[in-house]
Amino acid sequence: MTVTAQFDGVSVNTKASVYFDGKCISHGITLADGTKKSVGVILPSSLTFNTGAPEIMEGVAGACRIRLKGETEWKSYGAGESFNVPGNSSFDIEVTGEAYHYICHFG
Repeated sequence: MTVTAQFDGVSVNTKASVYFDGKCISHGITLADGTKKSVGVILPSSLTFNTGAPEIMEGVAGACRIRLKGETEWKSYGAGESFNVPGNSSFDIEVTGEAYHYICHFG
């Protein structure tokens, strides 16, 4: 998979969403066709995220390990790789070393 380098013609929420005492920071964007995404960074930490809508998490830089709700196995992902998270679920994510930069594709 190729890393998405930029989005053109978007609307950006200039106020960041800050989660987990600043360990995750993201900005919401809306594409010209109305599609919503967020772009952000997770600093080294171990966190649990809950989902409403299904999500595809695309790695832009750095690496992480994730474990989906109900699973015991951890899986590793880096830049150019993505993972799917079902709606109304959760996932654990662990980032060590370099920050993990991502794009979250909703729906």
